[in-house]
Amino acid sequence: MKAFRSLKEAADIMSQSPAAMQIRYLQTLNQIAAERNSTIIFPLPIDMLSQLSKK
Repeated sequence: MKAFRSLKEAADIMSQSPAAMQIRYLQTLNQIAAERNSTIIFPLPIDMLSQLSKK
């Protein structure tokens, strides 16, 4: 329950701040790149992602 509440709280905060979402996106890209695997990353503008989630 504690983990769920923490995730919900983080999601609520991030949904109110596009900048926070962009920062998290960049952090995720950094983590993926550090793994040195064969993952291919196609960065998309965060505005494009938010429009897709509305549909």
